Amino acid sequence: MADFFNSFEDGWTIYLWLIAGAAIVLTAIYWVRWAAHNDQFDEDIKYVVFDENDKDKMDPAEFEKAMKVNKAQEELRKVYLAKEAERKRRTS
Repeated sequence: MADFFNSFEDGWTIYLWLIAGAAIVLTAIYWVRWAAHNDQFDEDIKYVVFDENDKDKMDPAEFEKAMKVNKAQEELRKVYLAKEAERKRRTS
């Protein structure tokens, strides 16, 4: 195996590194694009962990925002589940 690699001319490894780097960059672009299309950059998602039991621990404005975000996330979840059910229905 070493003889095989030694049979190449000098400088061939840079092309291997360029191909590996390009693959990494393209993979990163793909996953960032996927995340953007699937609502993964929602900053308000941090409020989903709160519920009615946290009312006394939070500022009233923050609690109100948390409840609005929870309601919006539940509605969004229903939409996604409906889309997924429709997709499964079409493929079956």
